[in-house]
Amino acid sequence: MLQVRCPVCQREMRGDAADWPLLPFCSKRCRTIDLGRWLGEGYRVPDEPARADSGDTEDDAELP
Repeated sequence: MLQVRCPVCQREMRGDAADWPLLPFCSKRCRTIDLGRWLGEGYRVPDEPARADSGDTEDDAELP
């Protein structure tokens, strides 16, 4: 038995996966809202911090 919440509206969804064909969303409306957030850059994957690749560092000097 399935028991999850829609990531957009937090509606609780119970039953089988066949009862909710748009999983993980409860409706087409919530799926469209989520897509709009991605396209509008409401969601972002964070960039990695810049690394200094300028030769030896103190950390490198301590390694065997």
